[in-house]
Amino acid sequence: MSDELVLVVPTDRVLAGGTWRGIRPADPALIAGLIGEAGRFAPRPAMERDPAWKQVIPYLVLRDASRYFLMRRSTAGADTRLHDRYSIGVGGHLNPGDGGVEGGLRREWREELSASWEPDFRLVGLLNDDSNEVGTVHVGVVFTAEAAGRPVAVRETDKLTGAFAEPGAVAGVAERLETWSALVFEHLDALERAGPIGVR
Repeated sequence: MSDELVLVVPTDRVLAGGTWRGIRPADPALIAGLIGEAGRFAPRPAMERDPAWKQVIPYLVLRDASRYFLMRRSTAGADTRLHDRYSIGVGGHLNPGDGGVEGGLRREWREELSASWEPDFRLVGLLNDDSNEVGTVHVGVVFTAEAAGRPVAVRETDKLTGAFAEPGAVAGVAERLETWSALVFEHLDALERAGPIGVR
């Protein structure tokens, strides 16, 4: 990690108008403007300790109609805080060779998931959570995608298991969802309860 350069944006640009938690709708022009005008690449170790900057993380929620691709971490990972935790998001840091947010998302798709296809990514909005130390130095750019019955699996089977699950099953493990996943699920579930949305 010592030599890794990651894309960051100033925290005061993300929190313009005051702090907030959860998802805020955003269009591609807003994201492109934020990154194009204020983004830069910086060493990841320094950025992990500097709350004046937020590392930009593309974060994909994969659906199959009403179902979510729900992943569970095993006890094989180095970070014991994540053992047996659940996630509905695939994502990671953006590096100089990625070619932007969607380029980085495509790379994460290929690295994290095993599939013979690549979906269309649909932007949902920005995700922010300053309630913990990790959240204070990261901001998510949330996307959804539709599997449409096509097979997909996790690559690192020693560290993760994954399968599509109905919303009720995701809600059943809500207390063990990683924080970002919990916020995204809450947002998408509330939208769907309010009426049809175009995330399928």
